[in-house]
Amino acid sequence: MEQNVFFLPHEGLKLAELAEFLGAELASSDYADVIVRSVAPISRARAGDVCYILSRRSRDELVTCEASAVICDKALADLVPPHIPVILSSNPHAAFAMAGGLFYPAALHPVVFSGESEIAPSAVIDPSAKLEKGVIVEPMAVIGAHAEIGEGTRIGAHSIIGPNVKIGRDCSIAAGASILCALLGNGVIIHNGARIGQDGFGYAPGPRGMIKIVQIGRVIIQDNVEIGANTTIDRGAMDDTVIGEGTKIDNQVQIGHNVQIGRHCAIVAQVGIAGSTKIGNGVQIGGQVGIKGHVTIGDGVQIAAKSGIMTDLAAGGQYGGIPARPLNDYLRDAAQLVSKTRLRGKKPGGKQND
Repeated sequence: MEQNVFFLPHEGLKLAELAEFLGAELASSDYADVIVRSVAPISRARAGDVCYILSRRSRDELVTCEASAVICDKALADLVPPHIPVILSSNPHAAFAMAGGLFYPAALHPVVFSGESEIAPSAVIDPSAKLEKGVIVEPMAVIGAHAEIGEGTRIGAHSIIGPNVKIGRDCSIAAGASILCALLGNGVIIHNGARIGQDGFGYAPGPRGMIKIVQIGRVIIQDNVEIGANTTIDRGAMDDTVIGEGTKIDNQVQIGHNVQIGRHCAIVAQVGIAGSTKIGNGVQIGGQVGIKGHVTIGDGVQIAAKSGIMTDLAAGGQYGGIPARPLNDYLRDAAQLVSKTRLRGKKPGGKQND
């Protein structure tokens, strides 16, 4: 692949230094001074790159790998060709992620659209707003009355921070985002075009049609949450919508009013969560899952992509299907359906029907 002009390689780091940073072990000190500058997949890793493996399925790709180092578990070290240095880690995936962040720190946050290091002249900031030192406001951003923004936070171009919103320290609010009726902790990342704190979807049927129910709650986003591009999080109707510490939400996710999401959850693209749902800690939700309102999902639950959640889910379980059920049951049902379909498609004697 040609040089990536958007994210340039690191100036270089010795393998011994990288291993120390990762809390890992360099298998041979003979390679301590080898210089690495970037991360890459095994299939196209070249000199100066670091890659990683998680299983023996990578054996064939390693034969042609030209990386300057491979991160892997000790049990897989024998797969790595002898001319490639090995960094031993009990969690290679996490170590590789840390290496990527070390080499490309700018890629950990939304892309900066301007070179502003202070307040852009074209930004509109209400006189009553309070900005701590080191806050950067890019061109055409709007900050409302009595808003408060913590030190080290960057407000992207054309973003909107509503009245009375509070944003903690070292946050990144990307271009075009809007944040209303919300309180954000420290280290929060909001990507381009996200919509936080608009009113939720609430109506009461009346004799002349649908009557709008006021939405007077807030959105509470705790420390180190990351929210993807074009994701929407509605404010509460009368209670709060809450996103727990360390939770990561992908692009184009819809979170309804009064939803409560626990700590360190992972929610993949195009998930829809209806109002007043309660989600525990450490929950993982696959893409395009739909969750009915007013259900409770226990700690540590894993939900397969495209599932439909209609009832409460017990903690620690794996679920899939529409309606969702224990994953093994869903997979068995799917296998039986495929088998029956194939049988119906055959003529007597084993021939396929036209």
